[in-house]
Amino acid sequence: QVQLVESGGGLVQAGGSLRLSCAASGRTFSRYRMGWFRQAPGKEREFVAAISRSGEGTYYEDSVKGRFTISRDNVKNTGYLQMNSLKPEDTAVYYCAADPRSTDWGRMTYEYGYWGQGTQVTVSS
Repeated sequence: QVQLVESGGGLVQAGGSLRLSCAASGRTFSRYRMGWFRQAPGKEREFVAAISRSGEGTYYEDSVKGRFTISRDNVKNTGYLQMNSLKPEDTAVYYCAADPRSTDWGRMTYEYGYWGQGTQVTVSS
């Protein structure tokens, strides 16, 4: 199995940027497709972005397209989520997730078997 640890969250003003990291350990990271999800208070966890094992395929929720960029470094066993032009509605706990199944990507929580503990992102207006 793989262990995931997120970092990089914090408080930022609207229009600002943050870069989240997801450090993986335990198994060969390149065997896992990866995703980022977020959960705001009182809401369900929702898909943000996903990336294929090689990093060649990336997928985004419509609300973050053009503002967020998902990437990965399989040598460093780390995934990233670069978030630009942040809005107050982006405020949430952000989770990285990974899964070894053969599909290229997934947007549902049940499609990921491994999760980090989450990192808080707060965007002030």
